[in-house]
Amino acid sequence: MLLSVKNLNAGYENKKIIDELSLNVEKGEIVTILGPNGSGKSTLLNCLTRYIRPMSGKIFLENEDIYDKSIKEFSKRVAILSQHNSLTGNVTVKQLISYGRLPHKKWYERKNKEDYEIVKQSMEYTDTLQYENKFLNSLSGGEQQRVWIAMALAQTPDLLLLDEPTTYLDISHQIELMKLICDINRDKNITVIMVLHDLNQASQYSDKIVLMKEGKIYDYGTPKDVINYESLKNVYNIKCHIHENYNKLIITPIDVDRKI
Repeated sequence: MLLSVKNLNAGYENKKIIDELSLNVEKGEIVTILGPNGSGKSTLLNCLTRYIRPMSGKIFLENEDIYDKSIKEFSKRVAILSQHNSLTGNVTVKQLISYGRLPHKKWYERKNKEDYEIVKQSMEYTDTLQYENKFLNSLSGGEQQRVWIAMALAQTPDLLLLDEPTTYLDISHQIELMKLICDINRDKNITVIMVLHDLNQASQYSDKIVLMKEGKIYDYGTPKDVINYESLKNVYNIKCHIHENYNKLIITPIDVDRKI
């Protein structure tokens, strides 16, 4: 078991959003958190990233409480790609990706040959080596996302946490990015937990889905186990056609009021 969440309660100030939530994630899985706005999916991810501290409950990374780790030790194991990545000033692609090595260095240590090799390999793997001397803000949104993922790879993590990674990208860059995430999971054996809104993307690219409603897990399992007519009606209040194509689910909402 790579990650285990036990009886988690969490929220903001005095408002509880996550209610007695428990979850286990096996090493090597791609797990997607789904749910309507206000269901608690972002709050859950914010707890996993340590952006917020739970009101109660525990989160374990291979039997160690994540809040018992220093930020540096946590960052050696867990890489985070938020929805709104930003930097001030002009930073080249190579400089940004090299920041991924910081958790592995003492404050007085310079990067060595191994660090630079890992940075180069991360750029090659994400097809960003061609941009290494360009400023990050000169790249397109899709190119920038690949650079941020390359930085995450340079951390050599066990777990990659992603908050709506395809937001603001056009469809071609969305597909490209999701394929890259799957390749990283398969080739690097990095466990992935991400929040998505797109039901079809979640179905196509996930091993498991956490379907949330009102701060609780409504269902957890494979896409075929979790995504069905009743679950989408109960969680999202929508009616959908669901069919399989090449062993993947395709979900099409039904507009029952529309007249053609």
